[in-house]
Amino acid sequence: MKRTQVIDALQSCSELEHILVQGWVRTKRISKKVSFLEVNDGSCLSNIQVIVDHGPETDPILDKLATGASVSVKGSLVQSPGKEQKWEIQAKELDLLGKADQEDYPLQKKRHSDEFLRTIAHLRPRTNKYSALYRIRSELALAVHDFFRQLNFFYIQTPIITSSDCEGAGELFRVTSLSLEDLPPKQRLVQDDFFDKKAYLTVSGQLTAEAMACSLGKVYTFGPTFRAENSNTPRHAAEFWMVEPEVAFADLEECIGIAEDFIKYLLGAIQKRCSQDLGFFTSFVDIGLTSRLQEVEETQFVHLHYAEAIKILESAHSSKAFQYAPVYGADLQTEHERYLVEEKFQGPVIIRDYPKSIKPFYMRVNDDNITVAAFDILLPQVGEIVGGSQREERLNLLEERLEDQGMKKEDYGWYLDLRRFGSIPHSGFGLGFERFLMFLTGIYNIRDVIPFPRTPNNLEY
Repeated sequence: MKRTQVIDALQSCSELEHILVQGWVRTKRISKKVSFLEVNDGSCLSNIQVIVDHGPETDPILDKLATGASVSVKGSLVQSPGKEQKWEIQAKELDLLGKADQEDYPLQKKRHSDEFLRTIAHLRPRTNKYSALYRIRSELALAVHDFFRQLNFFYIQTPIITSSDCEGAGELFRVTSLSLEDLPPKQRLVQDDFFDKKAYLTVSGQLTAEAMACSLGKVYTFGPTFRAENSNTPRHAAEFWMVEPEVAFADLEECIGIAEDFIKYLLGAIQKRCSQDLGFFTSFVDIGLTSRLQEVEETQFVHLHYAEAIKILESAHSSKAFQYAPVYGADLQTEHERYLVEEKFQGPVIIRDYPKSIKPFYMRVNDDNITVAAFDILLPQVGEIVGGSQREERLNLLEERLEDQGMKKEDYGWYLDLRRFGSIPHSGFGLGFERFLMFLTGIYNIRDVIPFPRTPNNLEY
């Protein structure tokens, strides 16, 4: 029986005679007649203590055992006389599966810094912090699917290799099959390439998700996206995951409602499913984490127009001395977002109706012809967590927006077709999966919520 099954079995049995535990040794303590092993298999935060009697069969194995070694233990689950645990395993068979050289093994009982652990990303999941984090990440992904399934959304997969720049920012990774050591002449580079056109790693699945929503009604995509933005900050990574739902026949208000419900659902699900792991982060990372998660789940989100937000920030600028002065027509900076959610309103804020001059071409132009039907959701600690909009369904206005932003209509012919053949109002948003994990755990650096992060000058594994 695996250790993950033991907890369920304990509900009906006081002791179990036949237990199989396989995992890694966290610590070894030797006494005269027995040795005590703390073993963890990664399924939960708790270790289980294994008692091994000394003898001719076990001593040679125990001599080779050290922190980091992998073992297989068969024995009986019995009540522990010690105060630190209720149950322990009395070993009957002990097998060493893989040794760990103590001179080289980098994980010891002492506490290691996040900076050091980033250099050994292949081993950091064995620590309490990162094993807890990646279990939460797994449960969060499942909760994403659960939420949309309950609302009858269809899960779709959108291309990772694309020919379009969804955001129009130009921060894309180029994809090529050509040998970089023997490139053809510049003028023939595209024609000689695999797709006979420029190809990129996607920055968003939104545009193709729109195409699916315009046939299936309600869809969502959940996958990796890529941004060649040379930003070495705690909030940016070159590869990250996005959740992007698209809803046909939905205006901005309905979209905002789904996004708010989505955030609250995820918070409730993770607090219910991952209470032990979240408790670890409350104890060792952010003492205010539990109360903050509960407050966001239970509070009513503040709704604010962009113009109102700018006025509030301008009034606060004299006393706050922001690094970047708030100006109408400019994007909000992280310091502005955090002021609004952490100081002014002390809770989540939804900002809507941004100037069209600072937003992508696909967002629906409002009747004032100055703003677009767009919104962001801001949370404490992380700032923007969701960005969305009602999409521009009017063909003539969409063509004007493409021209205004210097984009070629012929590159988006299929996207314009959606407006030619049965156009409908539709809306959608994107939630940054890693940023939400940062909010859930109190971890401040995106490099620490991705198992193998990709950032400027960092491409290990």
